[in-house]
Amino acid sequence: MTNPKILAEFEYPLQPVDKGYTNRTLYINVTDNTIASKPVSQEMKDIFIGGRGFGLKLLWEAVSGETKWDSPENEIVISSGPIGGITQYPGSGKSIVVSVSPTTNIVVDSNVGGYYGPYLKFAGWDAIEIQGIADKEVIIYVDGEEGKVQIVEAETDEVNTHKLTEILLEMFADPLKPNLVSTVTAGSGADNTLLGCLNVSYYDLPRRQLKVKQAGRGGTGTVFRKKNLKALVVKIPKMSGKLNNAADQQLINETGKRMNKEVNENDPVQNSMATKGTPVLVEIMDKFDLLPTHNFKFGGHPEAHKIDSTVWESLFDLSAPDGCWYGCTLACAHGYQDLELQTGPYQGDKVFVDGPEYETVGGVGSNLGIFNPLQILELNFYCDTYGIDVISYGTLTAFLMECWEKGILNAERTGGIVLEWGNFEAAAEVLHGMGAGEGFGKTAGLGIRRMKKIFAEEYGTDAQLLEDIGMEAKGMEYSEYMTKESLAMQGGYGLANKGAQHDEAWLIFMDQVLKLIPTFEDKAEALHYFPMFRTWFGLNGLCKLPWNDVEPTDNRTRYSGIEAAKVPEHVQNYVNLFVGVTGRTDVKRGEDLIEMSEAVYNFQRVFNVRMGYGDRDHDRIPYRSVGPVTVEEYESRQERYDTQLKELLDYDPQGRTTEEKMAVLRQYREDQYQKLCDAVYKRRGWTENGIPTVETLKRLRIDFPDVVEVVEKAIN
Repeated sequence: MTNPKILAEFEYPLQPVDKGYTNRTLYINVTDNTIASKPVSQEMKDIFIGGRGFGLKLLWEAVSGETKWDSPENEIVISSGPIGGITQYPGSGKSIVVSVSPTTNIVVDSNVGGYYGPYLKFAGWDAIEIQGIADKEVIIYVDGEEGKVQIVEAETDEVNTHKLTEILLEMFADPLKPNLVSTVTAGSGADNTLLGCLNVSYYDLPRRQLKVKQAGRGGTGTVFRKKNLKALVVKIPKMSGKLNNAADQQLINETGKRMNKEVNENDPVQNSMATKGTPVLVEIMDKFDLLPTHNFKFGGHPEAHKIDSTVWESLFDLSAPDGCWYGCTLACAHGYQDLELQTGPYQGDKVFVDGPEYETVGGVGSNLGIFNPLQILELNFYCDTYGIDVISYGTLTAFLMECWEKGILNAERTGGIVLEWGNFEAAAEVLHGMGAGEGFGKTAGLGIRRMKKIFAEEYGTDAQLLEDIGMEAKGMEYSEYMTKESLAMQGGYGLANKGAQHDEAWLIFMDQVLKLIPTFEDKAEALHYFPMFRTWFGLNGLCKLPWNDVEPTDNRTRYSGIEAAKVPEHVQNYVNLFVGVTGRTDVKRGEDLIEMSEAVYNFQRVFNVRMGYGDRDHDRIPYRSVGPVTVEEYESRQERYDTQLKELLDYDPQGRTTEEKMAVLRQYREDQYQKLCDAVYKRRGWTENGIPTVETLKRLRIDFPDVVEVVEKAIN
């Protein structure tokens, strides 16, 4: 390490992790350079578990209902969870970032791979919470070798991630052990937009390559840079598979051995994640009319084959095993070597690109009408190094392209950028403007919710049209699934605590394609179970992909319907992992995991209520995600929609104008969504307005006085 100016230093006793916990969290205030250790109570472990739960609990205690994203009291909290950091089971290196979001004004939880969260635990801390705003750029360094935490003055002006991570590695890592350091950074786009993401590094030893994973959603990188944080750095003295000091290591070993055998045998014939990664979804989504195209107008495109998984498999560097955490046999974290950049400040440079994931391919590919894989990779790279959420960027750029198509935007309003479908150069120009905070990029960087207001007020655009085509909910841009024919997935987006993100409930396939959840009650049950189970991964430091992206070969014969979708054998694996690490004897069945998540999930809903949101009105979604907004959309699927009018509404479309048919269909579909909300609220133990009841709080043991006070005030 070089010798930067130390602004504050805190020494702490090094001690081993005990059954997945260090039993302390690290508090830092960069306004006055306070560094302190906080104890973790047994109650906190029992109810909030770790990861997202710890983040929510710590943030709740730090802020008030009036706190804004840029308030000094807002925090960045990062925590892995008790299982996070084991190496015997795939997908066990995740962390969750929690903060008050610039785009939604409520709490965001964003999951991320890379090494920082597990390394932080191995360095001695279950979570780090950072409060305040520094008066100059600082780096927070956690030294797990020496037992020191330092706030140091940043000595470099570099901010963009692909450059900065290399500098940080040279500053803090042992050249012989570069994999024992992990960093968290955000780039210039996080400075200049509300859509900033955090990049968490990990070192690929076989390739001698630094890589990053993104905590993408909700503007966590923007909060990070507002606090004048240049980087977080953590260093550990060694890495092994037993640093969690589990209660029953043999149970973990046996469970992992079975699962790894299953992955090695089944993944090549099921999804080929180890060679194709998440882009395997492209051709599946296109086949079933679910691939977002032209701002979610359509669900497929004749050129989709140009960006399907076979293309990415041929482009990915598969010269060595992949994975964003040690021991992950699913190995889906692929990348592309030596992309020569065609635009922007690094034009002509050859760079490594982490990805793309499916969300990137759908967001900056099909949704923009771009079907050139190298152009998708370039947009992917710049989003990452600028620290801009690639999902939000893709979705908002698709919105802008439709606004151009409709004449809402023109060359005068965009500064000469011609935002036509498929125009890579225009999309790149918007992105570079966002990264630099210049030109039309400054407007784009505000996100869809704020742009709708600007376009209505300044350009006189029909506000309802903008609401219909602006694909955001709760202020968060939609991730990349076309949901018109899946009421359950509409609810998955609209009812998600953080905003329109699929990681709470990905029900689109079992609802639309497999028809497994036909009734409102069925959908409500699915919108209870699956968000709760997915929440559990975020409490424990786990990736969801090993749960159901690879299955036992007999899963669909031993179980049917919704039970098969749960993959019961894998649910039991997670029970084993939790018990094996923590030693908790009260956890025996999958239902116990669901109840853990219910407590944290309902706590987060109350947190939203505390921030002035979290009710039925806040669960509204744009009509584009429900049904056809335009004549073009309706007529592209006219047979489908006409049949639905006849069979579902007993309405004869013969002789009716398209506009008349659209109006009838809209009334029906919007009513269906409200009925779905009714059913879900009832199943979750919420009021008709979507507020958790006091009885629900008591059942889940989160009836703390300040939590009950928020609920009673909202209900009464």
